[in-house]
Amino acid sequence: MQVLQVQLEVGPDPAEVGRARRWARSRLAGSGIRDDEPLAETLVLLISELVTNAVVHTGCPAVLRMLFAAEGGVRVEVADASDRPPRPRHAEGDDTNGRGLELVDGLADRWGWQPEGAGKSIWCEVDRAAPVGSPSQSSVSPGRVRC
Repeated sequence: MQVLQVQLEVGPDPAEVGRARRWARSRLAGSGIRDDEPLAETLVLLISELVTNAVVHTGCPAVLRMLFAAEGGVRVEVADASDRPPRPRHAEGDDTNGRGLELVDGLADRWGWQPEGAGKSIWCEVDRAAPVGSPSQSSVSPGRVRC
């Protein structure tokens, strides 16, 4: 498996989240993922949530990494200086906080965390869907209805 990795150091300021999104969009385009693809929007949202969590909950710099697999999947990692594990919460009604890891769980194909140095890295992976009409998209598993 061939992998291309790029990374960005993010300062401990919530304003850095916008810079991380812009940087991610340019790197996605450079890897062949067009800005208008749903995959790009999903990845930018995941990056926004993970970087926001790292900056807001630690108050320390973070490192954003994107790894592009030859098969088209993308892994996003955000490393921070806190050794505290992520704590998913469930936001209620009009709450404006507490939805980040819920979004990650709902949008990513896989996610988790691991210790990294004195801190941790939270990661998520998104598989690139096969183009419409390709064999893997047009085949339907027995017993499943395709809408």
